[in-house]
Amino acid sequence: MTENRIHTDCVVDQLTLPVPQNIHISNITCDSFNISWDMDGPDRDKITHYFIDLNKKENKNSNQFKHKDVPTKLVAKAVRLPMTVRGHWFLSPRTRYTLAVQTAAKKPDGDYTVSQWSEIIEFCTADYSSVHLGQLLLKAQAMAGRMLPFSVFYRNQNKDYFHQPRDAQCRLMLPSVKDDSGSHGSPISGKLEGIFFSCNTEFNTGKPPQDSPYGPYRFEVSADLLLNQNTNLYFGDFYCMYTSYHYIILVLAPVGSKGDLFCKGRLPALDRSDNCFLTCTAAADGGPLRFHHAQDVILEVIYTDPVDLSLGTVSPISGHTLMSLSTTNAKKDPSCKICNISVGR
Repeated sequence: MTENRIHTDCVVDQLTLPVPQNIHISNITCDSFNISWDMDGPDRDKITHYFIDLNKKENKNSNQFKHKDVPTKLVAKAVRLPMTVRGHWFLSPRTRYTLAVQTAAKKPDGDYTVSQWSEIIEFCTADYSSVHLGQLLLKAQAMAGRMLPFSVFYRNQNKDYFHQPRDAQCRLMLPSVKDDSGSHGSPISGKLEGIFFSCNTEFNTGKPPQDSPYGPYRFEVSADLLLNQNTNLYFGDFYCMYTSYHYIILVLAPVGSKGDLFCKGRLPALDRSDNCFLTCTAAADGGPLRFHHAQDVILEVIYTDPVDLSLGTVSPISGHTLMSLSTTNAKKDPSCKICNISVGR
């Protein structure tokens, strides 16, 4: 028995395993991808396993590893290609990776004979899909709480923002690209253009809070000018920043606008008059529209079109500028069980 095992080990050691060539990555999602490659050689039928070395591109360590370190990498039994690599515990959305492949033949003693490494290729994982955003939406709905009435959207900035030179006849606040705050897989970060507004009110006064993390001056505009029958409403994100506060990003896009076209098919659409976060309903007597916001979360509302300052008022707030509460480029807490789903954070 021992002699047969030694002979088998020697045969495996003498194999010339093919090196993977022309690696092809396809069907990329936020936490999976398909991979295939070409491999030609006399001992192709002896391959029992594939070793896949996958690293985030920003990792400065060598992309290659010795096969004795395989338990820290991806080891797959040899299957018909293409094969699917899936796993939210090691794949993150919107992340660039480097990848190399090795073929291997397992020996009776548990060790491996391996080929040389393939060339190193790069690819980038995708944003959250509509399915993932739907899962995030369900979690957000469970957190929203009761609804409170409000009447204005508001935006805080420094004094210079509101008093910078503008055309006297068209004092527009212009949309800008959303930063990287929130979920790493959000399809709107770094892509959607808009203007951030708030609408949360204080429970005891029914008015906007006097403190703000974004600046001591506030622009207020009547809610019906941004949210009405000509506005589509979308769910954008749900996150927290290592605190008990949870944030929900909503998008207000005028029907048919550039922002509206971007959101269609990417973000879950919400019924303006019937959702858990932000509603606009008509009065039974035909009076003015009524507006309500969720009490238990902080709403960040992105309006996708320019807004003329002449539509509202600018005035200083009486409270403090609490910069520590700013969400600018804030990173989501990946350990929070309330606002994370089982895909890359």
